[in-house]
Amino acid sequence: MNTEKTVDVLNSLIEINNERIEGYKTATKETREKDLKILFSQLIKTSQICKVDLNNEVQQLGGTPIIGIEEPTKLLRIWNDVKTALKTRDRKVILSTCEYVEDVADTTYKKTLRNHIEDFTLEQKMMLKAQYDLIKADYDKVKNMRDRVLAYN
Repeated sequence: MNTEKTVDVLNSLIEINNERIEGYKTATKETREKDLKILFSQLIKTSQICKVDLNNEVQQLGGTPIIGIEEPTKLLRIWNDVKTALKTRDRKVILSTCEYVEDVADTTYKKTLRNHIEDFTLEQKMMLKAQYDLIKADYDKVKNMRDRVLAYN
């Protein structure tokens, strides 16, 4: 196991979670719809839980966890679309954009588990799999809400 590479990969997951936290905090402030506020709060909580575990793991490996968002990413640019959708109050657009954000997070975890499996200890693999399960559940929740809106239109 290459510790430096492991720290880099874990930091990339911290950054995804930081992006989710910041994006959904903004979305929570922008929306007036109670069910969306509740949803966004749940999504923030998931990323906060993941971030704490990832930060601890990076520190145990002697690394420095990423604070905030280091460079603009594709996901960060998508948040601008979420903000625009929130202003128009178009639930279909809001939930479709959030579903895309969740898909990016889901895919990032899947790729990490698939492409970097040799970079992790068994305990780290278990932690990442548990986090993936949380992220996947969030993705499914957003997708189901989006699908319900699409079904009514």
